[in-house]
Amino acid sequence: MKDIDVLDKMYDLNLTYFKEISMYIEAGKVKIEDARNKDLPELTKKAAESGLPEDAQEVKDFENMIERFEKKISDLELSRMLALQTAPQLRLVQSSNTVMVEKIQSTLVNTIPLWKNQMVIALGIQHSTQAAEAQRKVSDMTNELLKKNAAQLKVATIETAKEAERGIIDIETLKNTNASLISTLDEVVKIQEAGREKRKKAEVELQNMEKELKEKLLDMKKNQ
Repeated sequence: MKDIDVLDKMYDLNLTYFKEISMYIEAGKVKIEDARNKDLPELTKKAAESGLPEDAQEVKDFENMIERFEKKISDLELSRMLALQTAPQLRLVQSSNTVMVEKIQSTLVNTIPLWKNQMVIALGIQHSTQAAEAQRKVSDMTNELLKKNAAQLKVATIETAKEAERGIIDIETLKNTNASLISTLDEVVKIQEAGREKRKKAEVELQNMEKELKEKLLDMKKNQ
């Protein structure tokens, strides 16, 4: 019943969130349309008239900002759909809880009294056989204890003799650790060599990227 109350509150909060996020989506779309149809053309016109690279960069930055804002609106639309799906999910869980509440109430009224009667009968049967069961367990435990102690004495004596003859370190252990150490050293050398080769390639690629960027900027400046 507490869960049902909590789910009711969650449903109301989810509904409020759905309405708010819908409002933000609509407001964001209006703002994007205004930016594309009004602000962006003005900046483009300004850049075309001035011919300055900073004005052209401002146009590019503004376009990137609009694109990022559109992605955020898209994320909000995904959240809105999730909120829309959450509402029926909450109601389904509430319905299941309500059914279980009614079932539990029926159990309290009808089933538990039957349990009480059967428990009295079961206790009477248990008491009538308890003495015989206790005696049987005592006999079984005595025999089991004698057998177990004899077996454990044999095992303990043999294991003690084995350990007394064993070296403090097995030769196989030393072989395994030695092989593992050699393998580790080989891997470290390979990793270091690969790292040096990767850094050389990265240095060449960075120089190429820097050259390409400089050439592109010079080309853009000539075109403007």
